[in-house]
Amino acid sequence: MQTFKDLGLSDDILKSLEEIGFVTPTEIQSKAIPALLENKPDFIGLAQTGTGKTAAFGLPLLHFLDTTSTHVYALILAPTRELAQQIAKELENFGKYKKGLRTQVVYGGTPITTQIRDIKRNPPHILVATPGRLQDLIDRKAIKLDQIEFLVLDEADEMLNMGFQEDIDKILIGTPDEKVIWLFSATMPPEIRRIVGTYMEKPFEVKIHSESKTNENIDHKYIYVHKHDKEAALKRVLDYLTDFYGVIFCKTKMDTQELAEYLEQEGYRAEPLHGDMSQSQRDAVMAKFRNKSTSILVATDVAARGIDVDSLTHVVHYSLPENPEYYTHRSGRTARAGKKGTSLAIVTQQDIGRIRFFERTIGVDIKHIKVPLQSQMYNKKLEKWTEKVLNTDTIELNDEMIAKASEMFEALSKQELMEKILALEFNKLYKKVEKDDLNISLSERRDDRGGNRRDDRGGSRDGRRDEGRRDGRRDEGRRDDRRGDDGNRGERSSRGYQPNPHMEQFFVNIGKIDNVHPGILIDILAGHAGLNKKQIGNIDIQKRHCLVEIDKKFSKMMDNGKILKYRGRRITIKKEDFNS
Repeated sequence: MQTFKDLGLSDDILKSLEEIGFVTPTEIQSKAIPALLENKPDFIGLAQTGTGKTAAFGLPLLHFLDTTSTHVYALILAPTRELAQQIAKELENFGKYKKGLRTQVVYGGTPITTQIRDIKRNPPHILVATPGRLQDLIDRKAIKLDQIEFLVLDEADEMLNMGFQEDIDKILIGTPDEKVIWLFSATMPPEIRRIVGTYMEKPFEVKIHSESKTNENIDHKYIYVHKHDKEAALKRVLDYLTDFYGVIFCKTKMDTQELAEYLEQEGYRAEPLHGDMSQSQRDAVMAKFRNKSTSILVATDVAARGIDVDSLTHVVHYSLPENPEYYTHRSGRTARAGKKGTSLAIVTQQDIGRIRFFERTIGVDIKHIKVPLQSQMYNKKLEKWTEKVLNTDTIELNDEMIAKASEMFEALSKQELMEKILALEFNKLYKKVEKDDLNISLSERRDDRGGNRRDDRGGSRDGRRDEGRRDGRRDEGRRDDRRGDDGNRGERSSRGYQPNPHMEQFFVNIGKIDNVHPGILIDILAGHAGLNKKQIGNIDIQKRHCLVEIDKKFSKMMDNGKILKYRGRRITIKKEDFNS
């Protein structure tokens, strides 16, 4: 079996890979890394999400990197802030022992002045960026790319789908001709071929067939509950699945530690696994998990990469990941060595749309199932327990022991004895609960006034705010949806809408059928006219169009003649007379 040691990587990189549990390279990694290390060619990697592309280009970059240099050595472009953040985080993990390594990630939605200050104070060796924000930095002369040696385009087809073609062309033209270009994409539409023909020289190409992307032995499911019912739903599931042996994924180290401690207090055999643990602690946890003295592992994505167990029955996404790649990585921990397995997501109203997006992107059917009722869970446990009792082999007991037990139980009827035995077995499990049914109906999407229900972060409760995260959202200039000081933007009350006298209204020819949410509209306007979130007012998203308020002081910036596209569709933005 091939390992990362066989690929020719430097010792400092191999040391970090060993610590985070990277042992066996994926297909794209085993084919790309040796070729990239050999002669630094221009490169095309055709691979679907979830195949390990970040390590395929990140490890060779770190291998070649001279950390004594004072200029930006490598530029990585990604379509969304989530992917850019993920890439930067993984590079830091891979380069843990690369002395002096400096990486920085830039994207919209955060103050550009802060990013400019950070770049000047601590110039990065590797810059990870979304195209729109990078172009803004270039226009402000805040970043110099005249000495970069490598330029990576990750998910190139997605960047073009999101309207970044013009920005990408400008960036490619403005960087040195002698740079090496590594392009990764799931598909090769004509626009990608144009980039290849225009900017790349005799690229080496590797194609990973999408058929190997998903494991057909994995049964993908999700339950749909309120955020405050997640813990109760998880316990109900664990009690119902009497043979559960698997990994529960959380987003952060703190969440992992707290959930593991909570489950342990509730009587479950659970252990945490995260990056703040020493190697000896990790080894001890994994030893208990492998010998099944612990049946539940609560882990972060990074820590779980060291898990190499072939008999897991379940993977649970307690916190849904931001992108399909991590969902696929997590789910792939089960159903190994030809066995069956289940990937179960605990989905709340904020992220139901992300499940739909994962289905489309990964090409799997994620089935909605119900959280068991208390009575269903008890019956399941009782069936398993009685089956265990009936199948227990008896041992030779002397007559004195049998007589003694009979004497002590003589005062009890058969029913009373059975009740006490069951109480002994189920006492910890049987707890009175106020809420028996923890499920949310999938039709529970609108309130009784006909408007979208709001969650505590300002997004619609049916999760549509999240649905466009990877298939059509520009991240440059996106308003943080969690802010509470801007009211319910993006939703027009059924009681009537009063226009703001300080605002002018504009018509945009995309709407709900295009999977548009307020964040996408703000990103488009930021890219079109350089607006920021303070200059944008109410956003009303209809089925086929949107109405957007712009501060009158800045509304003239909208008429700049720039052609915009969203997911291949030309966008029209024009002034709207509200009273007409």
